[in-house]
Amino acid sequence: MTALRSIDVVTIGESMVLFQPSPEGTIPYASLFASSVGGAESNVALALSRLGKTSRWISRLGDDPFGKMILSTLTGEGVDVSHVITDDQHPTAVFFKESKGYGDPNVYYYRKNSAASYFSKEDISSSWFLGAKHLHVTGITPALGLQTAEMVSEAMKQAKEQGLTVSFDPNIRKKLWREDEARETLLPMVALCDLFIPGIDEVKLLVGERANDVDYAKACQHLGPQMVAMKLGSEGAYMRFGNEFHREPAYRVNHIVDTVGAGDAFCAGLLSVLLDEEDPFNIVTLRRSVSQAAKRAAAMGALATQFKGDWEGSPTLQEINSLITGDQYTTR
Repeated sequence: MTALRSIDVVTIGESMVLFQPSPEGTIPYASLFASSVGGAESNVALALSRLGKTSRWISRLGDDPFGKMILSTLTGEGVDVSHVITDDQHPTAVFFKESKGYGDPNVYYYRKNSAASYFSKEDISSSWFLGAKHLHVTGITPALGLQTAEMVSEAMKQAKEQGLTVSFDPNIRKKLWREDEARETLLPMVALCDLFIPGIDEVKLLVGERANDVDYAKACQHLGPQMVAMKLGSEGAYMRFGNEFHREPAYRVNHIVDTVGAGDAFCAGLLSVLLDEEDPFNIVTLRRSVSQAAKRAAAMGALATQFKGDWEGSPTLQEINSLITGDQYTTR
């Protein structure tokens, strides 16, 4: 008999307290800053929770006010934080974000020697994955150091051994490491996942130049995942599983406020549909679910660009369904 899995998705990674000038402006001349919580993996966990999925976020946090702020935020949104490790020797990381009115925001990280950078494979516990169906990780945690990379790789292996499926978003941050370091570290991890969710620029960095989207996806498939979901920005997304594929056009928005967090929202939207299935990455199952999953992922990613925060604009399941179908729901 299969054990009951009460947690839909486990995520592992560093979250930080985010500071942004308020009102909007550049950092050198800001007298006030608004604080919030940001981090790729917790963004996914928070978005999934609002979509009605159960999520567990695992990390290391400093025993400080910033760590307490992160824990209270996630707890308040219904995310399981019972496996978070408190580190009284190292601080919780912070970062700053500023918008200059054009292009992507500038982001400045202050995460060296943070609690999460001391993650190691010795921290892994089988209880992390107890009662869970799926593990989602990104390439940001491996960028924090050799031991954090080893931890993520080992966590992926142990999750698979415990019967979980695994998704991996490379989420390459060039401010954290060199391109050759990223490539050498992340490529072996692609083989450990069932679902690979890269952006097109990340694919180019990892597998080199190819002729078109189809060839990029095939190159990723060759590394081992059962499904590849490539984020193509304004061109939408390209999904490939086996010899089958699905193209999803971008969900159009009139004005982009902030692109940070859009990829995480895309991942949450995709997983929220795929994980409704008992065997989500079986080809027969994907034929049935991939269109709806891609549509929700595209809408979630687009909606995330309408808000300054990393996750605060995440919709509920009712809201995203109404947005996609065009149906109105009662707001007052």
